[in-house]
Amino acid sequence: MIQYKIAEVTELPILKSLLWKYGPNEWNYLTQEGVEEEFVLIEQQNAEALVALDGEQIVGFAVLINGRVSPDYLSQYCSLDKMAFIGDVVVSSSYSGKGIATQLLINSIDLAKAKGVESVLIERHEENLASAGMMKKAGFSVVDIFYDPHKRSAGSQNSVILSVSI
Repeated sequence: MIQYKIAEVTELPILKSLLWKYGPNEWNYLTQEGVEEEFVLIEQQNAEALVALDGEQIVGFAVLINGRVSPDYLSQYCSLDKMAFIGDVVVSSSYSGKGIATQLLINSIDLAKAKGVESVLIERHEENLASAGMMKKAGFSVVDIFYDPHKRSAGSQNSVILSVSI
């Protein structure tokens, strides 16, 4: 049975290696700089990583970022001090299709609710159907679609911003 918890700082190297092993694909925008910045936010307690555990083994995680330190462009969708942003979500390929990523999103929303924010935002490539499915199951709905060639090299090159109100 999969258990969920907030990651300990000592687990961050495991999370980072999991992200680099299972995160890169044609739909995801992962840069060394962006990953490092996200993990610094966790270390500074401006973000939390929620992990999925199978026994002692970490098999996935999601990063919930405090709105005040989220990307500035998100302010067009809601006030940054009233929102949280889900950065990376990754699950080991041997555990994909089991609803773990969806549960990580739901747990992230619950954590954001406990922090008193009004909405949670997340972003994906327009054509990433696996991400689209998990986000819909977790209650997210599309608020914007825009051409984003800086981040997106595949397919339509569109980014999608989704939100859930809490």
